[in-house]
Amino acid sequence: MRNHPTIEDILEARERLKPHIRHTPLLRADRIESAAGCQVYLKPETLQITGAFKIRGALNKTLSLSREEIANGLISSSSGNHAQGLSYAARMLGVKVVLVLPVTTPRIKIANTRALGAEVILFDGDNAARWKKVYEIAEQNGYAVVHGFEDPLVMAGQGTIGCEILEDLEDVDTVVVPLGGGGLISGIATAIKETNPSVRVIGAEPSLTPKYHRSRLNKERTSLPLKDTIADGLRISVPGQNPFPIIEKYVDEIVLVEDEHIVAGMRALARDAKLIAEPAAAIGIGALLAGSLTVRSDEKVCVVLTGGNWDLRDLAEVYGAAEQALED
Repeated sequence: MRNHPTIEDILEARERLKPHIRHTPLLRADRIESAAGCQVYLKPETLQITGAFKIRGALNKTLSLSREEIANGLISSSSGNHAQGLSYAARMLGVKVVLVLPVTTPRIKIANTRALGAEVILFDGDNAARWKKVYEIAEQNGYAVVHGFEDPLVMAGQGTIGCEILEDLEDVDTVVVPLGGGGLISGIATAIKETNPSVRVIGAEPSLTPKYHRSRLNKERTSLPLKDTIADGLRISVPGQNPFPIIEKYVDEIVLVEDEHIVAGMRALARDAKLIAEPAAAIGIGALLAGSLTVRSDEKVCVVLTGGNWDLRDLAEVYGAAEQALED
């Protein structure tokens, strides 16, 4: 089986998904531009169904499977947003879904996943251990596994974001994408580079989990000690096996962003764009505000905001709001 999506896969995914997802708008972030030093456009997947981009890949994969393949149910692991996307897809198709989530998953993501009808198993272990558990359960019960970033059809679904960006901003110069497991940027970069190779694609990765940045320097996939970062959705210790070569082929640059700049990105989005974004989603704006990207004043930069599923109390602390306001 092919381990990477093609532009044809992405275009097919776009047609398959059209009746089921939102074509999220492209918003000009005028009030952020002076600090960023360029023209800034936001692709707010925070406004997507389930509050994050993950529904694109999860739904594209599940709609591509036969009824026989999904009859017993679906299973995956996730830091939260893929769990919600897959749960939504399972509910739409009328099948069972099981999600193995880290014990550190934000409460709101666990609650949202259960609200969509999923069975949630909280697991205390690293990414590799969780996936071992997933495949054990899948084999015992005949579940279909839907991987959040290794599966080419999941990547193709995420790549539809790239198609929408090129349609809504034909003269875009640069696209900045959060970099976690690598499935999102693999799909978007494939869509963009196979359509307009002159557009620059940049991955933004937390400084505390620089797995792709370090792997690029080492010219091979490199595993790093797992450290805590506020961007929980991007907290992975080793690059994805299938995304890594795609990223090496299509992604022009990988920049590292400190947690303090991620928080600054969240605050800027809330204050100046009136958008609630979780830390993983705000990393691209954080990179711009920190000066991590070299940009021109007339450069059109599109920043992908991946999701907005974060607990309000945690958000209140980040935004510096009084906790009392939540009680009133």
